[in-house]
Amino acid sequence: MWIDTHCHLDASEFDADREHVAAAAHRAGVGRIVIPAIGRENFAAVRELAHSFEGGVYALGIHPLFTPSAQEHDLELLRAEIEASLDDPRFVGIGEIGLDYFVDGLDDDRQQFFYNGQLQIAREFDLPVICHVRKSQDQVIKGLRRHQIHRGIAHAFNGSFQQAKAYIDQGMHLGFGGNLTFERARQIRRLAEQLPFDALVVETDAPDIPPAWIYKQRNSPEQIPGIGAGLAQLRGTTADETALRTTANALAALPRLAVSSA
Repeated sequence: MWIDTHCHLDASEFDADREHVAAAAHRAGVGRIVIPAIGRENFAAVRELAHSFEGGVYALGIHPLFTPSAQEHDLELLRAEIEASLDDPRFVGIGEIGLDYFVDGLDDDRQQFFYNGQLQIAREFDLPVICHVRKSQDQVIKGLRRHQIHRGIAHAFNGSFQQAKAYIDQGMHLGFGGNLTFERARQIRRLAEQLPFDALVVETDAPDIPPAWIYKQRNSPEQIPGIGAGLAQLRGTTADETALRTTANALAALPRLAVSSA
């Protein structure tokens, strides 16, 4: 079994064939698809979607790119939604949260306000986090340390080996997806090849970050086995071994996944 640890299956790109996409992923051997929220506007949508097909699970959080439209009381709404979801076996953690210093025009103080507020909630409920980390590696890890968060995923990791070690030492796992299938992505491929295998999980970030064979097309969770095969090739192991190990890693990063499969 494979686990797609990051897939925005609620995105409008899937409106025409969402059910078919989920079924195709299941047929391909993807046993779990983690659907992270981006803000209050889709908390209900990701929960409902996760319950609509076998293997669907969800996380709740406020994405840094959506902090301009977020309101301060959204943190209290998020806390209430999480509290109400604790008995839901499909709920796996807090995400997608983090910091983005790649996109121009985002207010740093506002991003930090929502990031730190959500880390406090994660600490309060002892939940793992799924972090958006773009040009913000050191700042995100600083927040994890400050709030003593020791479980979760640094999504679409693209930092240095030193930064990777900092996340691993903090107890975090690192998400790798379609980028590792491009030969020109030398740094990501080196990271995927040389980092401790126990630290790695696979993801699509669908509909974004498609692998090389569908470059510039819509990504989907059924691509996970192909991405996993690319990781296996880099590491000199088999696809079956990679599926077993990355699944075990995902269960360690998001322990409630084990509840969802019970």
